[in-house]
Amino acid sequence: MAHDGADMPKTAILSDLTDLTAAALPQIEAVLRDATSVVRASVDRDGKVSGAALEANQFAAHALSWLATYVESLRQLNAWAARIATEGAMGEMEKLILQIGFGEYLAQIAGGIPMSQGEVARLSDLGVTWTPEGAAATLIAEGNRPAARARLVALMRDNHGRATFGATGLDDELEMIRDQFRRYADDRVVPNAHDWHLKDELIPMEVIRELSELGVFGLTIPEEFGGLGLSKASMVVVSEELSRGYIGVGSLGTRSEIAAELILCGGTPEQKAEWLPKLASGEILPTAVFTEPNTGSDLGSLRTRAVRTEDGWEITGNKTWITHAARTHVMTLLARTDPATTDYRGLSMFLAEKTPGTEQDPFPTPGMTGGEIEVLGYRGMKEYELGFDGFKVKAGNLLGGQPGQGFKQLMQTFESARIQTAARAIGVAQSALEVGMKYAEDRKQFGRSLIEFPRVSGKLAMMAVEIMIARQLTYHSAWQKDHDRRCDLEAGMAKLLGARVAWAAADNALQIHGGNGFALEYQISRILCDARILNIFEGAAEIQAQVIARRLLD
Repeated sequence: MAHDGADMPKTAILSDLTDLTAAALPQIEAVLRDATSVVRASVDRDGKVSGAALEANQFAAHALSWLATYVESLRQLNAWAARIATEGAMGEMEKLILQIGFGEYLAQIAGGIPMSQGEVARLSDLGVTWTPEGAAATLIAEGNRPAARARLVALMRDNHGRATFGATGLDDELEMIRDQFRRYADDRVVPNAHDWHLKDELIPMEVIRELSELGVFGLTIPEEFGGLGLSKASMVVVSEELSRGYIGVGSLGTRSEIAAELILCGGTPEQKAEWLPKLASGEILPTAVFTEPNTGSDLGSLRTRAVRTEDGWEITGNKTWITHAARTHVMTLLARTDPATTDYRGLSMFLAEKTPGTEQDPFPTPGMTGGEIEVLGYRGMKEYELGFDGFKVKAGNLLGGQPGQGFKQLMQTFESARIQTAARAIGVAQSALEVGMKYAEDRKQFGRSLIEFPRVSGKLAMMAVEIMIARQLTYHSAWQKDHDRRCDLEAGMAKLLGARVAWAAADNALQIHGGNGFALEYQISRILCDARILNIFEGAAEIQAQVIARRLLD
């Protein structure tokens, strides 16, 4: 919608902006180095990181993780700006996103980074101080001023239907993929998602068949196994756009991504030939069966056991929080094959076949029972508790053919899983921004659209900025993965930040809706519920911060 913006400054951009952002980075990189040294000294015992000391200093360790995430985020935001400037795509909107992002995140580094609603990571917690100087001081003082946020939102209102707010820096092929899946989400997902949520219905099989035809389930599976052989970056873009429509639809691809990654990394040649083409085509739907009651993120303490028999294995035990368990064909199931062990050693991964269930009989396979867990959001695939009592698995379905490799095999998938979760978070955040912005445009109060009020437009501006920051961190992680570089640190950071950004965007968009946001009939009520799970699955925020800290300190 065009508008005159008569009272709006036509520019609020700092001069020499990219010089300022580049000059600010060394300051915070030095702060991070100092903080890492201080925390490392507090947890070092005889030249190694002590687990007990790390736990005793948990707040400082997690504060370090957030500081490192912010530093890496600003590095990637600056790298994005440099790329699009080279391509001639650095317009006013992009400059404002860069300026506001640096201004806000530098200010938070100096004053306190929110780890959650009630926990703030301050430099004093890390035993360091920082007095911003020069470029950093200028960006903090001038970067995120009301005029800059107002101008950004004015440009967002005149965005002419572009898929995102600001150039993403992706190549033409990836943007074509984005456009294709954005159109699909707008046509087939967005009009139906809220109804599926309210009725707590499974996503229709018709949609799953359509996703299969679009290649979603074989996106990154190599062509030799029937997949499209595309990059992790393409997976990120597809997950973003489908999750923008509905997180349940965006997460359908996650099931196949995790299963395929397990088989590609740990499967025998025969297992790859047998299972990957079926996963890629959507002929079979998989589910991941890892978590158990009372274990949560402590997968090493799993108690479900697998006992060898003459013709295979028998599984006995209980699992919980199993997504899309009822109508799938195969479970990647983690169980203990060595009863003498009590930690991650002795765990094995199985490709456990089952019969897809129906609404009347969700778990018809002998030796297996299940019950639905009713949840606030993330409903389109449903969550289940499962019980196994003598459940049979063929001998050839032990992943890799050797017992005791399950935890190692699972660890190999964490990079891709966390990149994918970060992408889903970006999609949910983008949905919240779009829904919140449309409501702010349409809703009139005191004779004006809500979007004309500075605190409303300011919320929208910060959503757009933080989404771009999380997006660039996620794209960087995918790029690292595509170039066979270790990226568990970057992927963890992308997931940690993306989940917080999604929750903040949904919460602020609901606030813009006011009382209507609390009504079930409005989409934002669903988006808020869907956003909340992102801080929990694929590693809760606290676990994620612990993992990041361990990598930084080792």
